[in-house]
Amino acid sequence: MAIANKIAAHISKSSWIRRMFEEGERLRQEFGAENVHDFTLGNPDIDPPKAFHDELLALAKKPLPGMHRYMNNAGYTETRAAVAAKLSRDSGVMVTADHIVMTCGAGGALNVVLKTILNPGEEVIILAPYFVEYKFYIDNHGGIPVEVWTNHNTFQLDIEAIENAITPKTRAILICSPNNPTGVIYPAESLRQLGEVVKNVHQRNGHLVYVISDEPYARIAYDGKQVPNIFPLIESSIIVTSHSKDLALPGERIGYLAANPRMDTVLQFMGGAVFSNRVLGFVNAPALMQRLVTKLQNESVDIAAYQAKRDLLVNELTAMGFEMVVPDGAFYLFPKSPLTDDVAFVKLAQKHHILLVPGAGFGAPGFFRIAYCIDQKAIERSLPAWRELAREAGLKARP
Repeated sequence: MAIANKIAAHISKSSWIRRMFEEGERLRQEFGAENVHDFTLGNPDIDPPKAFHDELLALAKKPLPGMHRYMNNAGYTETRAAVAAKLSRDSGVMVTADHIVMTCGAGGALNVVLKTILNPGEEVIILAPYFVEYKFYIDNHGGIPVEVWTNHNTFQLDIEAIENAITPKTRAILICSPNNPTGVIYPAESLRQLGEVVKNVHQRNGHLVYVISDEPYARIAYDGKQVPNIFPLIESSIIVTSHSKDLALPGERIGYLAANPRMDTVLQFMGGAVFSNRVLGFVNAPALMQRLVTKLQNESVDIAAYQAKRDLLVNELTAMGFEMVVPDGAFYLFPKSPLTDDVAFVKLAQKHHILLVPGAGFGAPGFFRIAYCIDQKAIERSLPAWRELAREAGLKARP
């Protein structure tokens, strides 16, 4: 075989998201883009805020000397300081530039963290439903993913289930809030309880368990809700995030990791993270993007536009008979599949030119994901197809 056996096996069961996106390309060529309703990919349709373009234009007109050269592997000091200042305000914990590593997106940050902390054979608890790439990232660094379900009715943390899953091999617990694919936000009290669990484990036997918080959607929250910062709630915590969603820059691959200053081992961890960022081949986050996001830490895309799309789909689909938890943030819905087999339902949806991702792709068979970060008019055009799909799936419209 020309490639590694493990990689061949991974490819055979790799991302449903990409697989369905590729199916969409085929349907668009056959039926025309306007007749295909693609809800597969979390690719923001909103442009970056004006402040981003202003900063980009300013740098283009007056480039800084040496602005494209290598820098410290952790990133520019002024960029890390700006990130730290924002985190300090949000958390009430004094974060400095020394607690930040600028990374190639949240995916890069997760790989840096996992390489830094994992010994071969150690376990990382992931909470179902989960982002599909988590398992591959953990495997990259010799770890073993351990799936623990959230509450089946609310998708909120099941603290008892997490605690029961911790073993002497557990090295980290990976959470995502607002969650991909469910959109739920974990409240501060649940995070505080989780912090007590890992603190008690550490105090009993000296076993350090990190909580890694994957937060690319942290600024996309609805109905006036706030995403709690984990630093005051969980001592052994690390934030990984990107500006892919909040500044609509997914293709620029700019993000960061931040270690809780309250960790006793924070200096050792940061040394390992800077080293890992280099040897993984990232070397450093993109220089131009670091310059640009330095002054944009308080900027965000228009959240109201995403909320309007959420409300439209929730109201319309629930009226058709679909059941779902109303998301608090991000830009996904995760309804129950009307058919027992969620893959069969997704294939049925293709018949109506609706492209979805089965819950099985997120470790949650029986559900399916809708990414509504698409043009609102496209959502409106899809509604007749949704009604036909609901009828064929046996749903009854609500009076």
